[in-house]
Amino acid sequence: MSRYIMALCDASLGWGVKGFGIGRPRGNLSTIQASCSYFNGQTLIPVPIKSWKVSCCSSGKTSFPLNFLDIAKNGIPVSVEEDSGHVIKFKMSDFKVLDSVSIGLGGRADEVVFEAIVKDPKSPLSNTKVVLRRLISAQARRRGKRAIEVFKKLVRRKMMYYSYSMQVHGYVASSKGNGRSSFTLVHGYHGSFSLRHWFQQSDWLPTLEATLALDEESVRRVGDDTIGGPAISRQLRLIRILMRDLLIGVNYLHSHGLAHTELRLENLHVSPVDRHIKVGILGNAADFYEDSLDIGSMENNMDRRQMMIAFDMRCVGFIMAKMVLRDLMDPLVFTNFKSFLTKGNDPSCLREYLLQSLDRNSSSGNSGIQILDRNWGAGWNLLSLLLAGKPSERIRCLDALRHPFLCGPRWRVAPSIDIIRWGLGSTAIRITEEYIYGHTQRSRLAHFIELMEMLNPHLKPKNWLKLLPGKWRLLYCTGKHLGLTFRSPPVRALIGNTYLTISKSIESASALALTSNINFTVMVGPKWPHDKEGVPGKLQVNSLFNLSAGRQIYVKEETSGRFSLGHSGNRDALQQRITTGRWGKAIPYKELPSSLPVASFVSHDDVEVILNLDEPLSRDVKSAGNVVREVRTQIPPEMFDLSKLVCGTYVDSRLLVLRGVSGSALLFTRSCIDERSS
Repeated sequence: MSRYIMALCDASLGWGVKGFGIGRPRGNLSTIQASCSYFNGQTLIPVPIKSWKVSCCSSGKTSFPLNFLDIAKNGIPVSVEEDSGHVIKFKMSDFKVLDSVSIGLGGRADEVVFEAIVKDPKSPLSNTKVVLRRLISAQARRRGKRAIEVFKKLVRRKMMYYSYSMQVHGYVASSKGNGRSSFTLVHGYHGSFSLRHWFQQSDWLPTLEATLALDEESVRRVGDDTIGGPAISRQLRLIRILMRDLLIGVNYLHSHGLAHTELRLENLHVSPVDRHIKVGILGNAADFYEDSLDIGSMENNMDRRQMMIAFDMRCVGFIMAKMVLRDLMDPLVFTNFKSFLTKGNDPSCLREYLLQSLDRNSSSGNSGIQILDRNWGAGWNLLSLLLAGKPSERIRCLDALRHPFLCGPRWRVAPSIDIIRWGLGSTAIRITEEYIYGHTQRSRLAHFIELMEMLNPHLKPKNWLKLLPGKWRLLYCTGKHLGLTFRSPPVRALIGNTYLTISKSIESASALALTSNINFTVMVGPKWPHDKEGVPGKLQVNSLFNLSAGRQIYVKEETSGRFSLGHSGNRDALQQRITTGRWGKAIPYKELPSSLPVASFVSHDDVEVILNLDEPLSRDVKSAGNVVREVRTQIPPEMFDLSKLVCGTYVDSRLLVLRGVSGSALLFTRSCIDERSS
């Protein structure tokens, strides 16, 4: 049981930090008669503990889909007044109530939670610490009764249920003279924080490691062969353990025809006894299937099952994101994160978005990005599959358990071709971020781009028409490398982000409008090495293209840099380089192909170039001309003259590779940031 979140505390009572909920009152139960308030200061709720009367307010509403509420409300009726072998009907006199109290799980104002010890010597739970959850509103009582229904349904497999779900012991139900009734749920106590509170502690990492009692066997299970190494490795190991435990528990529910519907960090707890993640009270668990035998209802049940599993998996994705990127614990940051997804942006672009939106000085944000970057970006891939926009595309529990991110380096997992493509692209992006490109980096980037082209998942122009539209940021060009030079240009320009915006043209179904936006700053004066402030400028190039199918002769690196089949000796060397190594095993070709299918770009004759330059350079024509020449020197020529783009050789929801007439490959990543300055 967690030390429940959003515990009520009153500063005048001197609450500590080690009690039930956020704190434990100093004093006995009879002295705590004062009113308590939400930890976040939303609402004051009087809680007279001694008399067990609680005033509830409407601000403690829970947030979950209405259809799931209806499902929970209208589920299979099971009378809680009927005792079974596993659910006990208690009386309040059976308990010794302790001086620890909290309101609700997840900040609900219609629940009051007490610690208690069973004092009935005849009870099988005698001297056992339990939790009494007093359910006040009709909706809360319905959740409690539903939790008992679910417990009766799942308890056939006791070990699995007790390992991954919070145990329900029974209930206390009584009727009052005025026709009103009270209902109190009695469930297990696990003596630990919810996962949200764990991650909010300053020493959460060593404390959780000690709670989970990580030993050599635990380390071997998650595939990590080091103990106590760097902080990133330790966090990754812990996240793997928590995520695998969570997925096993959720899969247990799904395999029994139930969806949790309320998976959040607040509803997850770590038991120090068996060191398992406990899924919180299943008061809103919903059944997959309705009681009907007609064919139409069976089809609806399958759709219902898919939608509810997808809903749970999306919640698991949010949990994983918060565990790894703890900046998302901030409600405002998390709201922006969810807004990014609800706007229809592809989750595969999360890295591009989060690099811009998260605080780069935050240690948790930086470590989280490093964790997701490991193993060729496998963490970003799993996160994108959990948060996929279409429910049918979201990964299921069993597939997630086999994902390379959760298996670790010591487990031999055969990656799918999609994972291999993802790893190639992620590695290429990481190399481009090193900025200083030596010969080794340039060679590896060119090699990875060649492999990506041979693994292009979209070969037909109709696929390109769906994926191309959008805003793409230029990462790298194989034919244009500008590092530190001894040039002394007449003007010095600092190139910013360079974008290629592609949109469908209204003139033709196969026509595309391409716009190149190059942002730069002209540094004026002798202090430019230390002062990068200057005159901002923007170069925009517009052009129209038709898209058609084509084939491209395979690119060979020669001194000329042009397309050529070359001599057999060079082809043999290229064949050996591509078919060996980690990535070469995934290539479907036994022999190097002489050509590849591509999407061919046919440019229209008209190309429009627009230069925007701020004062005072905008009034000097000669200076403006020098600026254009310097910008053209630094950027790939294909971005200044779009007619030099010949074809596209690779595209997915995240990356794009275009080839120019010179044979150069331009690598782009999809940009989801709305930069008004671009």
